[in-house]
Amino acid sequence: EALNAGNVAEAFDIDPAQLAAPLPRAYEFVDGSAYLPHVARVRRARGVEVPESFYTDPLMYQATSAGFYGPREAVRVPSEDYGIDLEAEIVVVTDDVPMAVTPAEAAAHIQLVGLVNDVSLRNLIPNELAKGFGFLQSKPRSALSPVFVTPDELGDAWRDNKLHLPLLTHINGAWFGAPEAGVDMQFDFSQLTAHAAKTRPLGAGTIIGSGTVANEDTSLGASCFAERRTVETLEQGKPVTPFMKFGDTVRIEMLDRDGRSIFGAIEQRIEPHSR
Repeated sequence: EALNAGNVAEAFDIDPAQLAAPLPRAYEFVDGSAYLPHVARVRRARGVEVPESFYTDPLMYQATSAGFYGPREAVRVPSEDYGIDLEAEIVVVTDDVPMAVTPAEAAAHIQLVGLVNDVSLRNLIPNELAKGFGFLQSKPRSALSPVFVTPDELGDAWRDNKLHLPLLTHINGAWFGAPEAGVDMQFDFSQLTAHAAKTRPLGAGTIIGSGTVANEDTSLGASCFAERRTVETLEQGKPVTPFMKFGDTVRIEMLDRDGRSIFGAIEQRIEPHSR
């Protein structure tokens, strides 16, 4: 409180470039796909309908948690041919979650909220999914926002176990999207947490992702290139926007109702990996 009031003589400005990820490593990172407009568009572009089960049973995969990029670290990829994409998402961090909790019980285990850039390599995904065993090479390291906050710090923007604010993305300094994170989210974070803990306990520090934030209203833009390219395919017959190239930059941020950055910005450059 004294710091917020400006009464701490030793206070200093934080340089985000010096910050590591709030959790440089996590025991577990599981990522959902709770925004069904994103799922429906991607599948529709492939001529495939959304299964009925997707409306009642969350889609989720096991992501890598061995090391997260800091908010200003470059995203390093061996080749542009992999189809480099961002995914702007909300994440929560849990305490110890018992196995088989209900969603109502799971809500009490959500301790922190933040942002993630869940980097995806789109051109590697089809072959991996065709094998029937999920993502691996197509899902490299992700980046976390410089700050995570407790849900109570979000005020009325955190309700129904969802974060009700726009998620802003800029590519190379240009506006890319600002979908509302609290809209069109089929499963809230208590439901996602309960789903992850259905048959196993979750250790304290588990990170749970919302999936790419997306709305039915396409005028609000996108949170990933796959989404934009899918909309272009549906509207124009083919994708127009290429995936990211070396030298491109991405900025992901969320502002409160007064225009203040809540979590700080994820601000990264795409660079080639060198051994």
